[in-house]
Amino acid sequence: MDEFDYIIVGAGTAGCVLANRLSADPNVSVLLLEAGGKDDYFWIHVPVGYLYTIGNPRTDWCFKTEPEPGLNGRSIGYARGKVLGGSSSINAMIYMRGQRSDYDHWAAQGLRGWSWDDVLPVFKRSEDYQHGADEFHGVGGELRVEERRVHWEILDAWRDAAAECGIPKIAEFNRGDNFGNAYFQMNQRRGVRWSGTKAFLRPVLKRPNLTVRTHALVERLLLEARDGRQHATGVAVRFAGAASTVLRARREVLLAAGAIGSPQLLQLSGVGAPELLRAHGIGVRHALPGVGSNLHDHLQIRSIYTVRNTVTLNRRAGTLLGQARMALEYALLRTGPLTMPPSQLGAFAKSDPAQPYANMEWHVQPLSLDKFGSPLHPYDAITPSVCNLQPTSRGHVRIKSPDPAAAPAITLNYLGTEEDRRVAAAGLKFTRRIMAAKALARFQPEETLPGLALQTEAELERAAGDLGTTIFHPVGTCRMGVDALAVVDDRLRVHGVSGLRVIDASVMPRITSGNTNAPTVMIAEQGAEFIGRDAV
Repeated sequence: MDEFDYIIVGAGTAGCVLANRLSADPNVSVLLLEAGGKDDYFWIHVPVGYLYTIGNPRTDWCFKTEPEPGLNGRSIGYARGKVLGGSSSINAMIYMRGQRSDYDHWAAQGLRGWSWDDVLPVFKRSEDYQHGADEFHGVGGELRVEERRVHWEILDAWRDAAAECGIPKIAEFNRGDNFGNAYFQMNQRRGVRWSGTKAFLRPVLKRPNLTVRTHALVERLLLEARDGRQHATGVAVRFAGAASTVLRARREVLLAAGAIGSPQLLQLSGVGAPELLRAHGIGVRHALPGVGSNLHDHLQIRSIYTVRNTVTLNRRAGTLLGQARMALEYALLRTGPLTMPPSQLGAFAKSDPAQPYANMEWHVQPLSLDKFGSPLHPYDAITPSVCNLQPTSRGHVRIKSPDPAAAPAITLNYLGTEEDRRVAAAGLKFTRRIMAAKALARFQPEETLPGLALQTEAELERAAGDLGTTIFHPVGTCRMGVDALAVVDDRLRVHGVSGLRVIDASVMPRITSGNTNAPTVMIAEQGAEFIGRDAV
């Protein structure tokens, strides 16, 4: 078959949702294309397996950012899932919707149907919440949401310390105002990762009208002039390195390749900033200067504190016997450290009283290491990382070559504004306040990073550049809007190109407050609804 009603590019979170929802209509045919392979790697399914999937070319695109001035010239790894399930197969599994203010801000930009009151029912529809349905949660949906399955004394004490410092304990996040501290809820089912593939794709794989192809590198979109504008008619795709094949879409092509892949593919297809396209010998099919711009992300600033009189993961995983015990606990009970996401405990607060809502978030880990992929330290320690939830710095994604297999240039411009540097320094100071609270005194915490020798604003800002790293939440590169730099409208249709939508995290005009997987599910649910209505 070389013709389908809908062609979906990218089988990450959004692509899996779209494949499920669109193929529910037996009268349409759906093709889902994924550049990576099947999600049959053991470590995808064990929650702690992110240690073996991030940075692994079997499951990760293994991108790197351009050298970042705000990170004192560093280039950092930029993981994106390259496998069925996309980043939901390698991510932190944290279920975080963001806050009411995020979506109401979108709506205030003229985006109809995207306020908190509009999207809350959409979140609930997808959800299967461990504690049952209520005003904020749903049951019976595909996306399982459960509580943690391992406990740490030091994290309980950190919660008490945060409460001492004015960040109250709350039962959970995801109710619209996240101010407070709570344990994260996760996309797991009884201690096993619950990815977009498991939730949305596997249950419908036997539908005769759904075709899924892996190792499918989409080279470009097929565009033709119709009625004075460009129209998407299909894709050119390379299967497992074979010669290029043309596949046609009778109704629509749907880009769900993420905040890096979707703008890259538009640019390769001649849709983007004309000067960039011409520089790489690509003919301009439709000038859309905002493609690839507005890239932003959450930058976490990692502090490390040694602790005493307690046990952290550093010690539990520091011996062969400890590792064997953890493996046995997981094998028999599906509990313990192997069920851990990178962070279990979170807190939301304001960087200063003038902020209208919580604009900082902590991810607290009962472990420490020099950098991702390094061994755990041989002493007990914790890592309370803090991030600016609404950074004002903006970057871009730009192709470096007309070769679709070549990675694009990824530039975040982290800490590129005075406000972002100020919030980073405020976060480090606030972390010190929490670590000095009475609730933690018996653990005798001592700061090793950034180190108490650094005290001035300038010193802390520089430390943020030395310590900062991504939490892997890129958004915004095909943003919704009504202005000249917007890429899609509020029904996710590409401005000026018919038969083409972008449906993934790249459409966010401004990042949500927290992890971005749950909002991406919601965006895809919305997109499927729009497609269905427009097809009538």
